[in-house]
Amino acid sequence: MTTLPPPPASRRLGSSDIAISPLAWGMWRLAENGRTASEAAALVHAALDAGITLLDTADIYGFNGGGGFGDAEALLGEVLAAEPGLRSRMVLASKGGIMPPLPYDQSAEYLSGAIDASLRRMKVDTIDLYQIHRPDILTHPQEVARTLEDALAVGKIRSLGVSNFTQAQIDALAHFLDTPLVATQPEISPLRIDCFENGELDQAMRLGLTPLAWSPLGGGRLLSPETERDKAVASELDRIAGEQGVSRSVAAYGWLMAHPAGIVPIIGSQSAERIAEGAQALGMTWTRQDWYAVLVAARGVRLP
Repeated sequence: MTTLPPPPASRRLGSSDIAISPLAWGMWRLAENGRTASEAAALVHAALDAGITLLDTADIYGFNGGGGFGDAEALLGEVLAAEPGLRSRMVLASKGGIMPPLPYDQSAEYLSGAIDASLRRMKVDTIDLYQIHRPDILTHPQEVARTLEDALAVGKIRSLGVSNFTQAQIDALAHFLDTPLVATQPEISPLRIDCFENGELDQAMRLGLTPLAWSPLGGGRLLSPETERDKAVASELDRIAGEQGVSRSVAAYGWLMAHPAGIVPIIGSQSAERIAEGAQALGMTWTRQDWYAVLVAARGVRLP
């Protein structure tokens, strides 16, 4: 029985010259529970030592509804200030364009200031991948494009991406950019499968965008399934994971990575062991039968 091509050990970020790992580590919860800089550094080391070079954060990570805006970036900044050599080992991604408590703002004034603030908090000169976090429907995409191009021109950012954009919103922004977008960050998991059939991943392949999958474990629902659908997907993943000697979460990462769009799952765990474990997904093999078995479980109906 033939198997699907394995993910490469390294790949390009979209059409850029930036090489990234096939897995990423996300810092949404980095600043929780009073985590110290030394504790955060241990997690950064765990990712890098596991071969995970793409580290993804955002200016709103750490915001709890009242305060904490920028805390995750600031904590990473402490790590990088203490160990400057870490910066050259990572591809640093961040996001902006959300102004707490929840207005989206990508006006030139706000977005340019947000980029500068992220640089200051992380104590870096350049962000390798800067992503618009969620679309601001009150800012013309031409204005967003101009702000991003200005930041590129002076070296504040190296490449551009979007997160949570619709296909039409991606097309609109791309139309006004001189520099191609290189990444899109939607929610993708064995429990969020819309993108496989609604054109999101087809558009990414057409435009050469690297899909970065946030919440690849379905917000934790794959680890603690409750609904019949969740349990059915977990069961299929467990079967495949058991045959290959890996955990259910590793199988979920591997399932995403087997797709031809080159999906990069963003590991959200803040446990060094779980971060390192994720790299086992690189060693998985997938048949079409096994891959589609997971999809059928998620769809809840047989394929036509």
